[in-house]
Amino acid sequence: MARYFENTTVFNFSWDQVALGYWRRYPNPQSSHVLSEDTWCRYVKDGCLYTKRLLTKTNRVPKWGERFFNAKSVKIVEESIVDPKEKVLITYTRNLGYTKVMSVVERVEYRPTGAGQTVARRSAWVDSQVFGFSRAIRAFGVERFKKNASHMVNGFNYVLNNLYPRQTHQHSSAAVATLKEMRDAAAAATDRAKANVLSSVNTS
Repeated sequence: MARYFENTTVFNFSWDQVALGYWRRYPNPQSSHVLSEDTWCRYVKDGCLYTKRLLTKTNRVPKWGERFFNAKSVKIVEESIVDPKEKVLITYTRNLGYTKVMSVVERVEYRPTGAGQTVARRSAWVDSQVFGFSRAIRAFGVERFKKNASHMVNGFNYVLNNLYPRQTHQHSSAAVATLKEMRDAAAAATDRAKANVLSSVNTS
């Protein structure tokens, strides 16, 4: 049976700022494990922005785990839905490959609070099908996920603080972000990721 984990984080920024800042999360001091971002597809339907991206992240495992999983990196599929009218951003992520060893599925829902802040409700399911070791692998996966979630929140706050320095620890009164602004921000994130890849290739 999959192990379940959930937590709630409150960001001291408006939903509009969080929804726009989401596409600028990388790079940040907590994201050295994120190697690349590639947009798979993006479209608008019924006033909502749908995006599917492929992330590549480093994959460090303990010595005992190398017998099951020795890949240096892992691919993550990230799907998101942004509804600017209802003010909700929902993201789904899951790992590709080695899913029988350990699969991690995450769902995060960002909604505004009545105090000008944004609450993120995170749910995650960690599973393993390795006979005789599944319980230990699930426990390890949950603990690592907790640490990664903490790094993600710290990194996202770092980005938001730099994007909106005057709003730090204050209630935001930013104007409502349009769907076009969110789409442009997402496209800009893709361009930055491609530029970083080209730069690393040219300097290597």
